[in-house]
Amino acid sequence: MGQDQHKIEWNGDVPVSTQFDDPFYSLDNGLAESRFVFLEGNDLPDRFEDGFHIGELGFGTGLNFLATLHAFREAGCPGKLRFTSFEAFPMPLADLKRALAVFREDLPHVIFADVDDGALPLRTEADDFILEIIPGHAAQSLPSWAGAVDAWYLDGFAPAKNPDMWTADLMEQVARHTAPGGTFATYTAVGEVRRALEAAGFEVTRCAGFGRKRHMTKGRLR
Repeated sequence: MGQDQHKIEWNGDVPVSTQFDDPFYSLDNGLAESRFVFLEGNDLPDRFEDGFHIGELGFGTGLNFLATLHAFREAGCPGKLRFTSFEAFPMPLADLKRALAVFREDLPHVIFADVDDGALPLRTEADDFILEIIPGHAAQSLPSWAGAVDAWYLDGFAPAKNPDMWTADLMEQVARHTAPGGTFATYTAVGEVRRALEAAGFEVTRCAGFGRKRHMTKGRLR
């Protein structure tokens, strides 16, 4: 990808960012968290249709993408799922494969399994999906991006540890690149983030979170 790769430590089978001192997903069940926060939080799979476009801040292990693709296929939706993710520090592919191997039985279509170790492809296309990974900091790359998505997965590391991923300016760009009636979901319920999303134009709802997290946040563009 031409970017600095993420430095990883492991807590059992869960990768932990040494740069942000934060796990990539729940220590309890990362796949269940992804489905609860990002799919259910965006009313998926009910909204799927041909060309449905998801945007994501923070590709990480690719778990959110794979959970979404699996749900898209299980729903029997015709056509293609579009998925665009902004990632500043890509995970080394060997670590990505190790992280995803834990979910092999639940996600049989692990499309990265056959990719040679090295840089993760920036664009992958198949009969039923188009995955694009945009390298670099989203604060620089999102403003010039021409797309607009139907749903956002806001999955940067915790706001206290990675504040650059949650600024008011970036949340405004998220809103600017959301299709009419589009939605977002995120695991965090930090007040500053909720207020930034409201100011950007979203109707914001704080709701029950996954596992040990009391609350999460979701919303729809006004």
